[in-house]
Amino acid sequence: MIKPKFYFQISTSSGVPIYRQIIDQVKTQIATGRLEDGVFMPSVRQVAEELAVNPMTVSKAYSLLEKEGVLEFVRGQGMMVRPSAISKKSLQKREDDIVPILKEVVTKAEQLSLEKEKVIKLFESLWKETKDG
Repeated sequence: MIKPKFYFQISTSSGVPIYRQIIDQVKTQIATGRLEDGVFMPSVRQVAEELAVNPMTVSKAYSLLEKEGVLEFVRGQGMMVRPSAISKKSLQKREDDIVPILKEVVTKAEQLSLEKEKVIKLFESLWKETKDG
């Protein structure tokens, strides 16, 4: 089994449905160039096993991505990233996309009475863990 050069990370505590997290991550990876046009996605079974989720969850994400024109089903080969599915976003657009998520983090940190420096250290630690992982 070939390990894809991309992967998904899900958070069961985020409040965002798992299928939505997969959809968002596929779109983000396409927009940033980590997933290129014509690349085949890992199978539903592979993703489900890797994330320890129900295959129907992954199937739903793939189906919705196909409906949106992001992925294309190729008979006998699986789901492929459609050419020019999502235009490469500018750095500014990508930064704009993450602002709402960061605002949620700030709000949650304030609700939990966490110090800014502690949250920044946690973020840096998670960033490094993800990059090194």
